[in-house]
Amino acid sequence: MSLFSRWKGGWLTILCLVGAWLCSPVLADLDRQRVEAVFPGADRSEPEGDFQVRTLSRNGDLLGYLFYSQDVVNVPAYSGKPINVQIVMDPQGVILDAYVVEHHEPILLVGIPEQKLHDFSAHYAGVGADQRVVVGRSRDPETVTIDAVSGATVTVMVVNETIMGAARKVAVSLGLIEAPSARRRAARIRGGRGAAVGWEELAGKGALRRLHLTRGQVDEAFRGTEAEGMEQTAPDQRGDVFIDLYTGLLNPPEVGASLLGKAGYKTLMAELGKGEYAIAVLANGRYSFKGSGYVRGGIFDRVQLRQNGAIISFRDLDYQRLSDVYAAGMPGFSEMAIFIVRPEHRFDPGSPWTLELLVRRQTGPVSGIFTSFELPYATPEAYLERPEPLVAPEEKPVWVRIWYQKQFQVAVIGAALGLLLVILFLQDRLARHPRQLHWLRWAYLLFTVVFIGWYALGQLSVVNVLTFVHAVMDDFHWGLFLSDPVIFVLWTFTAASVLLWGRGVFCGWLCPFGALQELLNEAARKLRVPQYELPFALHERLWAVKYLILLALFGISLDSMATAERFAEIEPFKTAFTLHFDRQWWFVLYAVALLVMNLFTRKVYCRYLCPLGAALAVPSKLRLFDWLKRRKECGNPCQLCARECEIQAIHPDGRINVNECHYCLDCQMTYYNEDKCPPLILKKKRAGKGKRSVPEAERIPALQLEEG
Repeated sequence: MSLFSRWKGGWLTILCLVGAWLCSPVLADLDRQRVEAVFPGADRSEPEGDFQVRTLSRNGDLLGYLFYSQDVVNVPAYSGKPINVQIVMDPQGVILDAYVVEHHEPILLVGIPEQKLHDFSAHYAGVGADQRVVVGRSRDPETVTIDAVSGATVTVMVVNETIMGAARKVAVSLGLIEAPSARRRAARIRGGRGAAVGWEELAGKGALRRLHLTRGQVDEAFRGTEAEGMEQTAPDQRGDVFIDLYTGLLNPPEVGASLLGKAGYKTLMAELGKGEYAIAVLANGRYSFKGSGYVRGGIFDRVQLRQNGAIISFRDLDYQRLSDVYAAGMPGFSEMAIFIVRPEHRFDPGSPWTLELLVRRQTGPVSGIFTSFELPYATPEAYLERPEPLVAPEEKPVWVRIWYQKQFQVAVIGAALGLLLVILFLQDRLARHPRQLHWLRWAYLLFTVVFIGWYALGQLSVVNVLTFVHAVMDDFHWGLFLSDPVIFVLWTFTAASVLLWGRGVFCGWLCPFGALQELLNEAARKLRVPQYELPFALHERLWAVKYLILLALFGISLDSMATAERFAEIEPFKTAFTLHFDRQWWFVLYAVALLVMNLFTRKVYCRYLCPLGAALAVPSKLRLFDWLKRRKECGNPCQLCARECEIQAIHPDGRINVNECHYCLDCQMTYYNEDKCPPLILKKKRAGKGKRSVPEAERIPALQLEEG
């Protein structure tokens, strides 16, 4: 390793450390602000585990978790770099806050207000990590849908993948939700009449589960805590019953009919809605599972359910008194209740669940400590109908889902590109009918402006070129370029057309801004707006400007792609098409000024300033065919096509500069026009005179006359 390499590597390391040191207070400050908004006064632990998750708590009580998506997933966005999102999640795996803290998206760096991205990420508050979220629309009623940000569809789809992917991975690692591959479809309760059976038989089948606690066991549970000794039990009373509690799922016909009687079970089932389940809780002893402090509208604070990491609490509307139980051999109970599990909890009767009994002991006038006693329950398989296991399909990449959503745009543009291929391959035949070809071209340009530009947002940019070059230099992967189907299809076609025809096919047919200029200039000519052309010598030298702009942008991108994206605003494409002229006035003024100049001189921007045109002209040197026909008289002495070329791509010597040609085919229409092309006119005159030859002195003036 050279001395320079060691010096450069050392300085880069120092710069990275300094940058991290400078940025860390900013991130930490943002961290505090966002967490404070969700959990005021919360304490944060140090990052832990593979995903660098921080635990949020207050007075020792767990509130939730904080983590950054960059520590969990790596989903490249349209810029080629991932988007970093700060996520706050509660202990049930529900996202409480999602905030984008870093991105390099060109559409948001200069263009769409960044607040729209934050408004988009705010929609994830309240979304569970195990839920499916779709950007756009979905027919699945259980799928969460969020509207895209106009003009930044790819970016927000990556944000969606980033937030949900990171939340899901963290929730699985913490045991808050099941891993997707382990999920099954929710089981169903087996139907039937259900014959009534006795208490012992129900308990023997596992339909009823028991939690028996003595006062001594409860004292032991508080040993080592602040509540130890607060309610001291006498030694001779340690064996006394604290609570003798039973629970069971009432939905199975045999269980419900046995405990409630057939009439009571039928009434209960009629009251339950779709996806609702009834849990019976029966108890004896000195401890009440309902509690004396319960008030209407409140939550039962002594009993709750837990399934798959999610806690299900019960309110007064979820509670029914149970006065009569009919099972033969049933012991007497001092307290009986039915609790209803509502559909929003997505309770699965086929998955194990736990009834948690919470016991609280005072440690001060208003403070206390809870201890939980768990009663696990699993519905007997005889009562269940299990569908086939839900084999989790392999998660489709973001770009695949985007292609499904944009299949209409891709299909229409694919058909349009097919038509363009027909035009190009049949150009010699079509050029013999100039009027029809002109109308066909104008219609195609109108389609390019309206559909490709304004509707499908398919305007290619030099930023795409820079991104591709950097991807090849660094870490190339197809997913980055496949993330925008319209752009990918257009780039694929453009790459092929550059090798076959040169840059002109894109610049003359598929560039929305170029098409807009051409249509406006055509209208100006119809309205007899005066046209001005630069002297060819000056015009030829101004060609170099766009190549210098391209080199400057490439050089800037080597230092900072984000800076290069800002300087790439020399392209008015984002203003005119992505944002529909709805942005800061100076951008609009710039784009409008270029269009106004175009009214007097066709496609000024394309000819002298466009770095994308320059980038496409470079590989045009490798084109395989020369499709544009010329005659030996072209340029010497005939100058008709050079004079009529509206972008001055034909040299005075008759050569067509393929690097500057926009493939409008006007010269080819003249080439086949026997009433316009001087060599053809001369040939026609010769044919009219029979075998008599035309002297050379007569031929040249005829050509010059036709030029004039």
